[in-house]
Amino acid sequence: QVQLVESGGGLVQPGGSLRLSCAASRSIFSINVMGWYRQPPGKQREWVAKITSSGTTNYADSVKGRFTISRDSAKNTVDLQMNSLQPEDTAIYYCNAFFANVVSWGQGTQVTVSS
Repeated sequence: QVQLVESGGGLVQPGGSLRLSCAASRSIFSINVMGWYRQPPGKQREWVAKITSSGTTNYADSVKGRFTISRDSAKNTVDLQMNSLQPEDTAIYYCNAFFANVVSWGQGTQVTVSS
């Protein structure tokens, strides 16, 4: 199992930006797939973005063009740059890793978009 710790959440006004980071307990380049999910208030958890060990990225339609997932080799983190945030982006954001046929989750970080 991979230990994951998210950081970077907070309160931001509509149109603003935030950058989330997910620190992993093993090299992020050895993990098959890492991704971000979110759970809006009163709703089910939904997939946001993912990046494979080869660097291929994919995004949910709702965030495409606004969010960017990337890897920071110096910090061993997978980051989610979120731009043009809207109130509907308000959610708890979770980091996720698939490695050795095991799915691991972080504890989540709250993102609130409000004026």
